[in-house]
Amino acid sequence: MIEKTKPKKRKKEAIYEAAAQLFREKGYKAASMRDLAERVDLKVSSLYSHIGSKEELLQKICFDNAQLFVEGMNLVEGQAISTIEKIKALIALHVDIAVKNPTSVTVFNDEWKHLTSVGKNSNLSAFLKLRKDYENRFQEIIIQGIKEGALKNINSNIALYTILTSVRWLHDWYKPTRSIQPELLKEQIAGLLLNGLAV
Repeated sequence: MIEKTKPKKRKKEAIYEAAAQLFREKGYKAASMRDLAERVDLKVSSLYSHIGSKEELLQKICFDNAQLFVEGMNLVEGQAISTIEKIKALIALHVDIAVKNPTSVTVFNDEWKHLTSVGKNSNLSAFLKLRKDYENRFQEIIIQGIKEGALKNINSNIALYTILTSVRWLHDWYKPTRSIQPELLKEQIAGLLLNGLAV
């Protein structure tokens, strides 16, 4: 019985991976289930035996990525390190996720707006709540750094969104063939954001 479920599970994972690639290339709205079926070598009718809808695919991609950020934040908040080190760790988290999951992160960043928005318990509302909670927790770390005198006394919203905007381009730019390695990328981005360009 267990052996029979493994191939189906692997097929479902392949479908999610192909869907992420398809949504990245065409955009969620332009991508069709027929396109996806062709990529995974299935008939459209057979595809629906593995997944319920195109929305289900987008939901999984978005919420799986959101969970990576939540788990990363939980880990950083639980460490006995300075606020500066926490900010560096969160920048490193964004770099790691973008480098390791560029396809699904592209969908997460660019296609979330197509999640179902009907009703209070909509996928869109739940996703936006996760994102806002993460941003609020990040901002609290920045505020703590300002209170401690470790960061300049600037508007914490400006600081937060400058940091977040500064790492949201990575999934489009970074490739394993780039001459810069992820660890150096983390170091240089954190250095620019925390210390600026001036010598």
